[in-house]
Amino acid sequence: MSIQKELLLLKRDFGGAVILFVMPLILIITVTLIQDSAFKTVSDSKIPILLVDYDKGNVSKTVFENLKKSNIFTVVTKIDNKSLTETLAKDAVFKGKYQLAIIIPKKLSVDLQLKIDQNVKKITSSLGITDTIAKTKQTKILNQKEVKLYFDPAVQMSFKNAVMSSIDKMISQIETHSIYATFQDQLGDGNNSFEQKSFITFKEIIPKINDKEIIPNSAQHNVPAWTLFAIFFIIIPLSINIVKEKSQGTFIRLRTNPVSNIIVLGGKTITYLIICMIQFYMMIVVAIFLFPKIGLPSLNVEGNLFLMSIVALFSGFAAIGFGLLLGTIAKTQEQSAPFGATSVIILAAIGGVWVPVFAMSNFMQIIAKSSPMNWGLNAFYDVLLRNATFLDIVPEISLLFLFFIITTTIALLYDKKKRAV
Repeated sequence: MSIQKELLLLKRDFGGAVILFVMPLILIITVTLIQDSAFKTVSDSKIPILLVDYDKGNVSKTVFENLKKSNIFTVVTKIDNKSLTETLAKDAVFKGKYQLAIIIPKKLSVDLQLKIDQNVKKITSSLGITDTIAKTKQTKILNQKEVKLYFDPAVQMSFKNAVMSSIDKMISQIETHSIYATFQDQLGDGNNSFEQKSFITFKEIIPKINDKEIIPNSAQHNVPAWTLFAIFFIIIPLSINIVKEKSQGTFIRLRTNPVSNIIVLGGKTITYLIICMIQFYMMIVVAIFLFPKIGLPSLNVEGNLFLMSIVALFSGFAAIGFGLLLGTIAKTQEQSAPFGATSVIILAAIGGVWVPVFAMSNFMQIIAKSSPMNWGLNAFYDVLLRNATFLDIVPEISLLFLFFIITTTIALLYDKKKRAV
């Protein structure tokens, strides 16, 4: 009867029930659409960058060709049919019209080659390969050359680091090529050339299941994260429901019946747990069948749906426990609703839903381990991306259920103490 009462209350608030199911679907579709480009490697959304070439030599030519071949950038050398200058490029970037400008200094190629020649001659001279006449020439002192990078102040630090690393690698390859060529020229061996390919290479080893590679995509990252977010938002209607019963006197009438408070809260727990699981399965269905229709990668749950359901179930327990505690302590809806919404956002923020935990500071990484959303998210990722078994996710789901037990117990004790007073 307690469960029937909760279902009747939800039926009377049809608009609220619809929001519980529709809003999470809109949320997961919107966020996945926005973040999908971060997981794509195709060149349909290249970033235009400004290139100012004061060098006009081999180095700038190589940089231009490498950037042009890139799947990330489109090189722009003119704005409104005007040749770029450093001032023009800097103003365009700082006004947000472009994200990046690269300024290649004058005589970069010439001075680089001269510096390499000087270093190579020192080495060959020390080995007694060159004649003594070369030693009498006065060595020209060369200052370091700077390739300037102007970034839009609004771009993320990760983008800056990635670009600077790419440019640094490109310049290093050019220097290495020049050094090999100069040594070959100094040794006077025109027939045999040095092998200039990188001796050390990198290969990503991708985990496989049934000989199929597990390649992460935006769906696998966003669906678990925002499913958890939606499940925990059950805190708001649940806490409001409890506060409303107290303010309308319904809770007092229930307590006059020969039934314990555990039965009353148990009815709420089962009812809202059903809602959480309906939310979960609706979002899974959308991720599997609707995502491909709108150009998003489909969520692959092959062989993982059962374990994902277990994670969703225990995440629902944790969310409901927090909602029961909040509803028991709060005295008005004005207290429960804002606090519930804010606390869910805070738990999501520190739990890794918005920003990956590994990108946080050491202090925040420790704090993140206390968020039930972090436990649920790690369990989802273990199942979807790390091929985990049931035993592997036992620690996370145990923490989620323990969180439910603790919050529900505190709610019962608080209610009992309040009634005793």
